[in-house]
Amino acid sequence: MKFKLIKETKEYFGKTLHRIESLKDFNDIKKGEKGGWVEKEGNLSQDENAWVYGNAQVSGNAQVSGNAQVSGNAQVYGDAWVYGNAWVYGNAQVSSNAQVYGNAQVYGNAQVYGNAQVSGDAQVSGNAQVSGDAWVYGDARVYGNAQVSGDAWVYGDARVYGELKLIGGYFYHLKSKTEEIEKVELEDGYELLCSNPKLDETKEESLVGKEVEVKIDEKVYKAVIQEA
Repeated sequence: MKFKLIKETKEYFGKTLHRIESLKDFNDIKKGEKGGWVEKEGNLSQDENAWVYGNAQVSGNAQVSGNAQVSGNAQVYGDAWVYGNAWVYGNAQVSSNAQVYGNAQVYGNAQVYGNAQVSGDAQVSGNAQVSGDAWVYGDARVYGNAQVSGDAWVYGDARVYGELKLIGGYFYHLKSKTEEIEKVELEDGYELLCSNPKLDETKEESLVGKEVEVKIDEKVYKAVIQEA
């Protein structure tokens, strides 16, 4: 075991939360160091380096595991799961059945809830909200007062910000208004989207029908290359 619940408690919306204390040194935590608040031992994995810091709290059936960190005044509750190398901090909230994992970060006053997922190297911050069945991943950023909900997917290097509200579709690239998107046709019915493409269109010369000489044991033989 790496932590225990100590006698220090507080009430939060009818739930009793317990301060945690480390039982050993691990990661940046020292033995005897006090952490944040959990409702029960099952809220924080006893394995690996996951930790709840400061005034952060985890309650309900929520779980924090792997190397995940919850810090600041962040809250994780409901059936939410924060794992991998994810980091939830500031005043952020992750709730319902939401999942935050990979190297994802949720911070500021951001909220992730419903069945939403934030993963990869994605970041959700500011006053942004990600909810419903939405998925934010890759190197995507959602911030400001933006909202991503429904079955919208935001990924790649997409940036969703301001007052933008997405309720469906796929959003995967940010470009300037002056950037022209071109297409390169592929052989299997697909097209490759690109900008300022440069292609090597040199065609390889066929050797079929060419006469070649082969030297074996000081003897020179001539042959014509046939098609396979």
